[in-house]
Amino acid sequence: MHFARPLIAFFLALVTFSSAATYSNPLKTKDGSDPHIAWSGGYYYLMTTTWSNLQITRAKTLNGLKTGETKVVWTDSTSSRCCNVWAPELHYFDGAWYIYYTAGNSANLDGQRPHVLKGGATPWDSFSYLAQLTNTWGIDGSILRFSSWGNYFVYSCFSGSLQSLCIAPLISPGQIGTSKVLSTPTQSWEKVGNPVMEGPAAMYHGGKTFLAYSASYCWTSSYSLGLLTWNGSGDPASSSSWSKTGPFLTSANGNYGPGHNGFFQSPDGSQIWNVYHATSNSGGACDGTRYTMGQIVNWNSDGSPNFGSPAKLGTSLTGPAGE
Repeated sequence: MHFARPLIAFFLALVTFSSAATYSNPLKTKDGSDPHIAWSGGYYYLMTTTWSNLQITRAKTLNGLKTGETKVVWTDSTSSRCCNVWAPELHYFDGAWYIYYTAGNSANLDGQRPHVLKGGATPWDSFSYLAQLTNTWGIDGSILRFSSWGNYFVYSCFSGSLQSLCIAPLISPGQIGTSKVLSTPTQSWEKVGNPVMEGPAAMYHGGKTFLAYSASYCWTSSYSLGLLTWNGSGDPASSSSWSKTGPFLTSANGNYGPGHNGFFQSPDGSQIWNVYHATSNSGGACDGTRYTMGQIVNWNSDGSPNFGSPAKLGTSLTGPAGE
């Protein structure tokens, strides 16, 4: 009888371990570019670039996103923002969800601008158009948050001939202040094909603030992640307050050009996960053939993130904690 309780605990542990959620990549095969995931209210909400509209897929597990419920939440007939719809992201402010995305005209890509929609209390509620955020070319807008400095809008812009990162104070969810260039592509690994910094994504861990981004031209296999790390005290809108490292999450195991990522928390809040796209094209790709992949972020002894390497498609992996 003295062994009954330990034995029960042991077998319960075995059952728990054997029933741990698993998943495999890709999470989305067609139009899986520029993915963003938010976890809220028992669901993962996935958005990607579908080119002509904005769609959300939801599911209760990461693997469930492959067959999750999908609906179109926005289609626009206004000529200046009807087309080339890219890089949607879900962000929450003061009781409402917002979608930040890029769109322009049908003629070319010169009209690409960042826009924002306002939704309701859940990402599954309806959305209405709120604002255009810049009057100049800009793509891949995202939100950067600080407890003492406030919130910022970070996006890809041009500084001269260099596709760079710009930053502006977020006055309200639909209004930004004056933009400044935050960082330009100066490293060799940021300039393959063309000098590019795009797809910024903020991450917070262990009291540190990180800003990941994608570097080099997407039509190359060198497209990968770079990382800006805030010094913890300086003005976040100043380039001198950030240090640059990279490249990370480089091509591997038949996955080329991994990048344009986003971060989300596991259901129990104990883990940070990375969602990104890659392609099977060894020359890289900028089109709808890119697929969506998910992967846990691990941590180095100095507190910096370890993004690991893209696993071969179809590999069975342990899913987020709390599923």
